[in-house]
Amino acid sequence: MSNENGPGRSGMDKGGMSGMNLFAIVILVLLAGLLTVVVSSRFFHQTMRDSDLIRLIQASKEPHGHIDIRDEQSGTIYRYSNLRSLVIHDQYATAVVERAPLVPTKIGGEMKPDGEKLNKKVRILANLPPGDGKVRSEFEQAVIESKVERSFAGPPNPLEQASPYILSILIGLLVIYIMVRRLAGAGSPMSFGRSRGKLYAQEDLGVTFNDVAGIDEAVEEVREVVDFLRMPEKYQRLGGRIPKGVLLVGPPGTGKTLLAKAIAGEAGVPFFSLSGSDFVEMFVGVGAARVRDMFLQAEAKAPCIIFIDELDALGKSRGNGQMGGHDEREQTLNALLVEMDGFGSNSGVIVMAATNRPETLDPALLRPGRFDRHVLVDRPDIKGREDILKVHVKQVKLDPSVELREIAAITPGFVGADLANLVNEAALLAARKEKNSVGMAEFNDGVERVTAGLEKKQRVMNDEEKLRVAYHESGHALVAYSLPNTDPVHKVSIIPRGLAALGYTMQRPEGDRFLMTQSELESRIQVLFGGTLAEEMIYSDISTGASNDLERASEIARNMVMQYGMSRMGRVCYKSSHRSPFLAAAAGEEYSSNCSETTQREIDQEVRRILDEANERVRHILEVRRSSLEALTRRLIEVESVDADELKRIMNANSPGPLVVPGTTVSPRITSDSQDNLSSGSIQQRG
Repeated sequence: MSNENGPGRSGMDKGGMSGMNLFAIVILVLLAGLLTVVVSSRFFHQTMRDSDLIRLIQASKEPHGHIDIRDEQSGTIYRYSNLRSLVIHDQYATAVVERAPLVPTKIGGEMKPDGEKLNKKVRILANLPPGDGKVRSEFEQAVIESKVERSFAGPPNPLEQASPYILSILIGLLVIYIMVRRLAGAGSPMSFGRSRGKLYAQEDLGVTFNDVAGIDEAVEEVREVVDFLRMPEKYQRLGGRIPKGVLLVGPPGTGKTLLAKAIAGEAGVPFFSLSGSDFVEMFVGVGAARVRDMFLQAEAKAPCIIFIDELDALGKSRGNGQMGGHDEREQTLNALLVEMDGFGSNSGVIVMAATNRPETLDPALLRPGRFDRHVLVDRPDIKGREDILKVHVKQVKLDPSVELREIAAITPGFVGADLANLVNEAALLAARKEKNSVGMAEFNDGVERVTAGLEKKQRVMNDEEKLRVAYHESGHALVAYSLPNTDPVHKVSIIPRGLAALGYTMQRPEGDRFLMTQSELESRIQVLFGGTLAEEMIYSDISTGASNDLERASEIARNMVMQYGMSRMGRVCYKSSHRSPFLAAAAGEEYSSNCSETTQREIDQEVRRILDEANERVRHILEVRRSSLEALTRRLIEVESVDADELKRIMNANSPGPLVVPGTTVSPRITSDSQDNLSSGSIQQRG
C-alpha cells in the first residue's frame, strides 16, 4: 500500500481510523438522544390531563383541597394539593403544586400521603384545547371561581424551552466520553494510533551508573553510547557512527531495564520507555501507527533514547508458517524496521531494547544498522553479587557480624532480583523475631526460603512417613558426602518446605562454576538415586516421593548421550533445541531428535546403561556405610535438621575405613560448555 502523506505521516491510517471515528460519533449521538428523552421526561416536567387540571383548580377553592391521580407508568398514586400559581399560555397551562405519593398506613391500611415529600414542588404541563370549546370554557370558569393566582404569557422563549434538552445532551456526551476513554486506554477516544511511550526527564529518572552493580562488563560496553549523546562531535569529526540500536540480552532479573535507565540518566537526554506489548492491538494498523508516532515524538526530542522492554513480544521472526503474512504484529514489526534504518532514517535517536529470548527475534532486527550491538547482561559472579548486596543493604540495619562476601559465596547463580528478595526476606525474618538488626542467621534462613520454599511446620506427618522421609534424605546426604566431584552438603532436613517437598538435602557449591565434567554429571545422578535406593534397602519398597529425583536423573543422562557426547554413542549431538539459553527448561518441553528409529533405540539403551551403572554404585555405597545411614536417620528424627558439621561428625563416627571426601581431584574427562546443568545449589527434594 502506498502512503500519500509523505514523510510527515500526518494522515496515518486515514481509512481505518476515519471509519472507526464515524462509527463512534454515530453511537455517541444515538446514546445522547436516548438519554435526553429519558432525562427530560422524568426530571424536568410532568404532564397532566386537562380534566385533572380543572378538577385541581376547582378543589383549590377549599382550604385543604386536593385530587389523587395514578401514575400510568409506575402505578403509584400521587396527591396533588395547594395550587398556588397558574400561568396560562395559548395552548397550555403551567401550574406549580405540591405532590406527595400515597402510602398505606400500618393501622387500617388507609392511603395517606408521605409526609417527608409533601412539600416537594412539581411543575406540571397541561395541554389546553384551542378555541371556545366546552373544555376551554370549563377551564376558564374554574379559574375565575378559584382563588388561584393566575397570569398570562405569550409563547415561551425557545432557548428556555430547549435548555433541559441541551443540558441532557451535554451530560450524556460527558458520560459517554468518559466510558470510551476508559475502553480506549490513555488519551482521547480518537487517539488509538498515539504512542503509549512514557517520557522521562533526567530529574525523573535519578539513576546513574553508580546505582548499577554486578554487571561491570555491560556498563563498560554502553559507556560509548553515553559519550556519543554527550559529545557527538567527537565521533562525527572522524566519520564514526554510533550504533543505531543496542540490544540488552540476559536472564530475567539481571538489571537490563535498570541499565537502560542509567544510560539515560548519565547522558542527560529524554528517555522514552514502553514495552513491546504496548504496540500490539486488536485493530489492524494501530501498532504500526504507534511506532511511527513514537519516532515522530523522539525526533522532536532528539537526541534521545527509546527503550523497548520485552522486545520479543513485538519482534518475533516472520515467515514461521503462520497463516496470513500481513497480520497486525508483522505490520508493526515492518514499521519498526523502516523507522530504525529505512529510506529516511532518523538521526540522534538511539533505540535500546531488552529481551531474554534473542533466538526468537527476526534476523532483520539483528543486522548491522538496526540492533547492531548486543550487550550481554549475565548473572553476576561472586564479586558482582557482593556489590549488588552493598546496594540493597543501604537501608537495612545490619549486625556487625554480617559479612557480605560470605553471603555472596553461598548464593551462586543468584541474579540482582534474587539478591534483593533475599535481603528483604532476611529483614522480614529479623523483624518477626523482634531483633534490632539483621544477622547472618537471618540471611542463611533467607537463602533456604528463596531456594527451597517456606517452612511448613504445621504440616503433620505420621511416624511411618516421617521415618521414610528421614531415610530418603539421609541417602541423598550420605552419597553426596561419600562421592568426589560433588558439592558439599550444607544441610539435611525433614521439615516440609515449598509446595510439595517433605524434606530436602541442600548442597552449596564452593564457588562459581561454568563447566561440568562427565564425572561430575555421573556423581550428580548418583546423588539423586541415593534417596530412593535407601528406601528400597530399608523397606524393600519405594514411594512416590522419588519422582522428581528420577526425572532429573533421566534428563541428565539423556543430555549426556544426545547433547554432550559423553557416552558410547560417540561425539555426536542428536538433539536440537530452540530454547532460550537464558530461560529454564519448561515442564514437558520437547526436543527435536535428528536421528533414525534405530539410533533412537540405541540412545534409549545407552541412557538406561548409564542409569543402571549409577544404581549399582549407589547401592554399594549404601551397603558399605549402612551404619552411617542408620545413625543419620535417627538424628534427623530427633532434631529434624542436621548441618554440615554434625553430618561430618556422624560420618566419622560410624563409617568404617577411609572416606573419599568431596573435593578429591580426579583426572579430567570430557567437559561440556553448556550452562543447562549448572545450578546455584543442588537441592534434592521429596515431591
